[in-house]
Amino acid sequence: MALRTILTVGDETLKKKCRPVTEFNDHLHTLLDDMTETLLESGGVGLAAPQIGILRRVVVLLDVNKDPEEVIELINPEVIEMNELEQTIEGCLSVPGKYGYVMRPTWAKIRAQDRNGNWFEREGEGIVAQCFCHETEHLDGHLFTEKVTEYVEVEQE
Repeated sequence: MALRTILTVGDETLKKKCRPVTEFNDHLHTLLDDMTETLLESGGVGLAAPQIGILRRVVVLLDVNKDPEEVIELINPEVIEMNELEQTIEGCLSVPGKYGYVMRPTWAKIRAQDRNGNWFEREGEGIVAQCFCHETEHLDGHLFTEKVTEYVEVEQE
């Protein structure tokens, strides 16, 4: 495993749409392992492949609601269901130090493939639902800053 550099706002890679994963092989497994290590080191909740310069539809995130050490791997993910939106504060590893109010669902269901290509569905509430949406938007070249209604100051621990 290796730590990858997280790209920040201004890098054009973050604005590009990612291609689907079609090969489920050792290269993909290494990417997932590297993304997991990078995410855990960053202190974030989710990481999408374009944030490390890889234009593939791959996401890793932590299930902070159930088991904060469980990493959820999502290949070719799509949000297939969500409930009402509410205003919440959001940040992003690719936009360091910036936080703002965005509208996100309190519950969402995602459909994705695992590292071996098997399809599955998973539900998430709160920050996990928010993360499903945030990270899949990265795969289409969007940052949360496009949705911010107001920026806020957040104290760092």
